[in-house]
Amino acid sequence: MAVTDAAPIVTRRVGLPESWTLRSYLDNGGYVGLRRALEMAPEEITQEVLTSNLLGRGGAGFEAGRKWSMLRKAQPVYLVVNGDESEPATFKDHMLVECDPHQLIEGVVICAYAIGAAQAFIYIRGEFALGLERVQAALNEAYEHGAVGKDIFGSGFDLDVVVHPGAGAYICGEETALIESLEGKRGFPRIKPPFFPAAIGLYGAPTVVNNVETLSNLPWIVENGGAAFAALGEGRSTGTRIFSLSGHVNRPGNYEVEMSKTTFRDLVEHYGQGVRLGRQVKAFIPGGVSAPWFGPDQLDMPLSQEQVGAAGSMLGSGAVTIMDDTTCMVRAAWRITRFFHNESCGQCTPCREGSGWVAKIMQRIETGAGREDDLDLLLDVCDNIAPGLSWPPQQTTICVLGPSIPSSVVSGIRMFRDEFLLHIKEGACPYG
Repeated sequence: MAVTDAAPIVTRRVGLPESWTLRSYLDNGGYVGLRRALEMAPEEITQEVLTSNLLGRGGAGFEAGRKWSMLRKAQPVYLVVNGDESEPATFKDHMLVECDPHQLIEGVVICAYAIGAAQAFIYIRGEFALGLERVQAALNEAYEHGAVGKDIFGSGFDLDVVVHPGAGAYICGEETALIESLEGKRGFPRIKPPFFPAAIGLYGAPTVVNNVETLSNLPWIVENGGAAFAALGEGRSTGTRIFSLSGHVNRPGNYEVEMSKTTFRDLVEHYGQGVRLGRQVKAFIPGGVSAPWFGPDQLDMPLSQEQVGAAGSMLGSGAVTIMDDTTCMVRAAWRITRFFHNESCGQCTPCREGSGWVAKIMQRIETGAGREDDLDLLLDVCDNIAPGLSWPPQQTTICVLGPSIPSSVVSGIRMFRDEFLLHIKEGACPYG
């Protein structure tokens, strides 16, 4: 495959002078999509999004238009923006809220108009201080410009938007935990069914929860048509998407590329300018730390949700982490497990207790105190968290955090069993 010349959609203004201001946004085509949307019937907008086959960019990859269509018929309806990006190595939404907040707000108003919401909430991770400041400033500008508030652009449509800072809990990236947090409660995921947000969401009302990048695509889709978006990519993986490239590459960063037409190798060698110091890829994580790992033989796989899924992993949050041949895979898996253990909300026993036991055993192996039967013990504990150790994992907990815990450990053992055994045999980490 080769790098395509598809123009960026959601990052096309990133890098422009003061791209976060209303003046810069209007000078570069801002709010044209919203004006066009307000001339359309709400159902027409939903149909354009369905035609585009825009998949949610937060992790689950559910069709955005279909999500809107599943709303329970009732009033009020709420729109909630999930900007609580906290998956390790994922930093694309952070860039969008800092560099192009008006694009997000325009997408919010378009979505709210399409689903009939009169109030929207933008929930942003509290640590994104600059992003919060810029989104709030942009929202104030949008109110003054007539793009938010009463009678938007003379259309008769009213919408109020509230910016809400999160408190730093990873679990609040899960949509029902985010809703609990918005309601002023502890961020605990809700049991589904019945608490699917489309049926029983914020304050018990039907609610759409969409990710920052997902909504940022809407102005372009309305302006250019869903078919134009669907013409990019292939199959269900249409349009462009931002991938956060990190790890052992020469140029880590956010890169918006055409789905399906671009491969992991393109991402690493073209955009990332290769592995640091000319070393070799040992393994990589294709879609956030919840995802099972891939080896260097899968670098030529397209960035396609279907193909990555068929190969036993996922594109998830869009975070691609490269590990070169100097990486200790035991330590890498242990660190991911510690993260999940620290961030478990504690509601479900397999997640709360299982993550702790897995982290302890991994620590024992990494620090040289491992036993030969530890690998079987690890797999047994992981099997109790996600029975069958398959992908997608079996659900044993309220949310997907629990079944995500075994991914790195099982990948590490299956791909690098000899390295795990070497830690145990030598009583120390061979990588120092």
